[in-house]
Amino acid sequence: MLDQGNNTELPAIPAKRYFTIGEVSELCGVKPHVLRYWEQEFPALNPVKRRGNRRYYQRHDVLMIRQIRALLYDEGFTITGARARLEGPQARMESSISHQIVRQVRMELEEVLSLLRR
Repeated sequence: MLDQGNNTELPAIPAKRYFTIGEVSELCGVKPHVLRYWEQEFPALNPVKRRGNRRYYQRHDVLMIRQIRALLYDEGFTITGARARLEGPQARMESSISHQIVRQVRMELEEVLSLLRR
């Protein structure tokens, strides 16, 4: 699950419908080849593919990538362990997309508030 320490070092997710692999790479701090590999390892990560086999990620994909990144890099899970954590029964409670969206919106609102206080 995304923790507050991890959220502060990653940029806020812009209000867009689709993101290119390059944009997602910057938003999540992961190189594009790693994202393509994770698509093979995590079945739930399935970006829309359009002309020329270009990948277009949606907001929920970016949130999932951030969660995978946190499990692998911050919490020390293996690929198999992270997959089990995301697909297991505990995953429904811990990784609900709505919970992550609320966290993201809260973080963005706190940034706006800090800008307004200047």
